[in-house]
Amino acid sequence: MASIAIDSMVAAGPLRVANKRLESLLVARMRALLLMPAFGLIALVALLRIAAFGVLGGPDIQLSMEQRLLPPRGEITDRNGLPLARNYDAFALWYDPSEMKDGGSPLVHTPEEVAASLAAIFPDIDQADMAHRLASGKRQYLRRRLLPEEANRVFDIGEPALELPAEKDRFYPQGSMAAHVLGYVTDGEDEDGNVVKVGNLGMEAVLNERLNDPAHRGEPAAIALDLRVQGALEDELRKGMLAVNARGATGLVLDVDTGEVIALASLPSFDPNDVKPSDLIGTPEQQRLKQPANSFNSVTHQVYELGSTFKPLSIAAAIDAGIVRDLSLRYDAKPVKVAGRTLSDSHSLGDTLNVPEALIHSSNTVTARIADKLGGDRLRDTMRDLGFAERPYIELPSRGKPLWPGEKWSRITTMTVSYGHGVSVTPLHLASAYAAMVNGGIWRPATLLKVEPGQEVRGRRVFKEDTSARMRQLLRMIAIYGTGKSADAPGYRVGGKTGSAEKPSRGGYKEKLLVSTFAAAFPMDDPRYVVVAMLDEPKGTTASSFQRTAAWNAAPIVGKLVPRIGPLLDVRPDLSRDIDISDLRPLIRSEIK
Repeated sequence: MASIAIDSMVAAGPLRVANKRLESLLVARMRALLLMPAFGLIALVALLRIAAFGVLGGPDIQLSMEQRLLPPRGEITDRNGLPLARNYDAFALWYDPSEMKDGGSPLVHTPEEVAASLAAIFPDIDQADMAHRLASGKRQYLRRRLLPEEANRVFDIGEPALELPAEKDRFYPQGSMAAHVLGYVTDGEDEDGNVVKVGNLGMEAVLNERLNDPAHRGEPAAIALDLRVQGALEDELRKGMLAVNARGATGLVLDVDTGEVIALASLPSFDPNDVKPSDLIGTPEQQRLKQPANSFNSVTHQVYELGSTFKPLSIAAAIDAGIVRDLSLRYDAKPVKVAGRTLSDSHSLGDTLNVPEALIHSSNTVTARIADKLGGDRLRDTMRDLGFAERPYIELPSRGKPLWPGEKWSRITTMTVSYGHGVSVTPLHLASAYAAMVNGGIWRPATLLKVEPGQEVRGRRVFKEDTSARMRQLLRMIAIYGTGKSADAPGYRVGGKTGSAEKPSRGGYKEKLLVSTFAAAFPMDDPRYVVVAMLDEPKGTTASSFQRTAAWNAAPIVGKLVPRIGPLLDVRPDLSRDIDISDLRPLIRSEIK
């Protein structure tokens, strides 16, 4: 009997296990059936919500789905597509004092405690001022552009009044490079009251509407700049400026056929990533007065007397008018007395000089005598045709007004303007004029917008083609035999002219303060680019053999820059090529050679 009972229990064991499995399966199925309507309801609500957004719309839905996926502001790139200005995710520090109270209970932290905690994270803030702002009870931004690690530290303070809203911000991946071209952005409002980024100073301001337009902001805006050339220009200018302890340095590279600005630099510069929006709040005029330090663009905004760099332009005007026909003709090189003044050269150059020698030696007196024969009206008209009477042609809002002598030029004005005194223009004016002088005689406005092949501005003729051809020879001779020797990069056929002008002041000129400039083009047998380098108030140092003139400080910058940028611009060095100056070489005295 005992064995039968045991056998029955053994047989019943598997049956109980099977029943429990069946029971669990049934329970699971029942739960699934009960949850399915709930999931279905959730899906239905989601679909209705999507329909409300996408189909029905509403007063607060202004953008399509495609528009919502667009960046908040279009990117800016260089001519090759490299990023210059783009968007990135950031955090802001928002202060909402209503969150510091809970039914009248004391603050979680006092304003002084919060200010002290923030000062530990951001050492640059004024702790007392921050405590005052917090105690004011006003809802406000305390800081923008927080890094993720900074946002985490703010969160760790444990103060509910400090909020960290995520936002899209503007980022300049190249730092201070091309800052004067790009400008920066601040917060503003569109027509609907929405917060948008507003451009200031540079191409951010010029392209502001296009960059914020939903129809275009999905495509980057390419400008004329070549980032590689820009980097080389800034590097050589900075090294040249530091070598002679100059106050500042300015330079640009210009395409002679299209007017495109390939590079533009004004040193010292600023970093648009470090512009603090809190420092720029107020009316547009107040914002202008609060522009970042070093944001003044000396290439397009500052006017200078550019000295002897004007001499080739004056000689070109005389050749074009037929006043100078025979380049072997010798002119009186002794001082000129006119209108109670004596015009002379920096040192004696002999009794007579022909035109090639006058340019090689940089003679004021010969240039003045040739301009005197040309006459004030014709020299004035040429300078006006080169754009010297108007603000420079460029898209940037910062454009300096030239100091123009007026419409009636006296004899003394004509003679001094011919060698770069008595008229003040920007370095950009000079670059555009040199482009016209070497490209066949056509002046075109400079542009920072990328020009597609065949779309360049037609321009206006200033010089005849044969005048331009002759000036290419003369400029090349200055680099071979004259003051531009240190700019003569082997194989690149550089031609150009130095200019060392004393800075004007009340009652005369400051003899010890110079503006040193070298204006050049290359390759002179087929000019492609103009390069201008300028140093403001260079000092005589060991690097310049204790000389302050352009031959010793500005020209070497060009001589080092051209071999760096030439290959980038598809201009390869070729020692077997050069412009033919065989008809002019015999005119140069042997001691010059």
